Amino acid sequence: MNHTPERRLAEFVAGTEYDDLPGGVPETVTRAVVDTVGVTLAGAVEGAGETAGRSAGIDTDDADPATLLGTDGGDDPATTALRVGTAAHALDYDDLSWALDGHPSVTLVPSLFALAEEAGASGRELITAFAVGFEVECAIAGPISPEHYEAGWHATATFGAFGAAAAAASLLELDAEATERALSIAASTPAGTKRNFGSMTKPLHAGLCCRSGVTAATLARDGLTATTTAISGDQGFWDLYDPRSDADRDGGHGDNARDEFAFDPDGDWAIETEGIHAKAYPCCYFTHTSIAATAEVVADGVAPDDLERIEVRAAGGAGDALAYPDPETGLQAKFSMEHAVACAAVRDRVDLAAFEADALADPAIDAVRERIDFAVDGSLPYDSHEATVRVETVDGEVHERRRTNPPGVHGDPLSPAKRREKFLECAQRAVSDGEAERLYERLCELPKLEDVAATVAGSDPRSRLP
Repeated sequence: MNHTPERRLAEFVAGTEYDDLPGGVPETVTRAVVDTVGVTLAGAVEGAGETAGRSAGIDTDDADPATLLGTDGGDDPATTALRVGTAAHALDYDDLSWALDGHPSVTLVPSLFALAEEAGASGRELITAFAVGFEVECAIAGPISPEHYEAGWHATATFGAFGAAAAAASLLELDAEATERALSIAASTPAGTKRNFGSMTKPLHAGLCCRSGVTAATLARDGLTATTTAISGDQGFWDLYDPRSDADRDGGHGDNARDEFAFDPDGDWAIETEGIHAKAYPCCYFTHTSIAATAEVVADGVAPDDLERIEVRAAGGAGDALAYPDPETGLQAKFSMEHAVACAAVRDRVDLAAFEADALADPAIDAVRERIDFAVDGSLPYDSHEATVRVETVDGEVHERRRTNPPGVHGDPLSPAKRREKFLECAQRAVSDGEAERLYERLCELPKLEDVAATVAGSDPRSRLP
């Protein structure tokens, strides 16, 4: 029994301390937490985040950072995780990792912030919990990805429930047995369909998985039982959520997934090998390489009036996710290759404003959008980042750019200046300029913080501005 995937993961979570983390992990996690705080603050005051907050009785117009981020302990942790997780994903500006074909930080940071005051979490404890949560959700994703996402599941929501449970279990200092129960409790909660992309329910998926993870960990702490092989056993999570048929596999669903489970607690960490990619643009990541390629063409001197036709070719995942060639709302525009590329051709920056009403009504953007031909490049792997943009001008000139990756990938992260600019762009929508500056400066020192909740609230004397 001790060799089941569930037990191996549980022992890893319960046995990992800050000093066990590989050398680059604290910096990676700190960047991810800071980035997530910024996008959460912006997401908390509009759209799905504002709706989730209002539903929970929060006046987001008057709320302080601790309330918006859920570190104030003002509600039960599961309810807090739901609304903060929704806010974190509301603008689709949060990071992602192809290790799980989804968005890791919005499954982890809201869950940890919801428990931070109760746990008296230090920065090091939060970093450790984030890191093990990331490893767990990637390990569970591995045997059934990317087919799981391709079949229509929103992987952030499904795998995220396990990451949130593991992170919460770590922060609550559960032993291996209780952590194993938490993971198996979480196995009864994953849900989230890609069909809801382009609506407020898509960010709600992140909130729901955060709530599931926090609920699973707290119930396991309090003694709730679960089958110990709810992930790997017959008719468990892998059986039910793997879309491949028996005919496509060597053995049965569960047996094959167990065979493909490759987690090694003594091996390389996914957070280092696969990493976390920060978003440079507030829209579906499948648009980002094409945005960057188009911006390069424009920088060469091609003006919007010169454009005759733009051909965009990207991976099958982009074809599935980007379902709105002629978007009617800002949320739909975030899942429109045509709108994203048109904005890159017309505007100086593809920022939050590019997905608001004025941009959707901009005749210059609309004119370019009508000239864009987007199609799937069948030669690319389904979840590839790569894209090709071919621009024809009215004078018959052709400009082509092929990019493998967008800006901000793990191996080539956004510069400190870009990270700060993005954080302030987001945070200053919800809090004062001074509060935004304070949060950025203090959270960049996450490994040194003795009390994360106190720092966010400003009650840590060292966190106050002069």
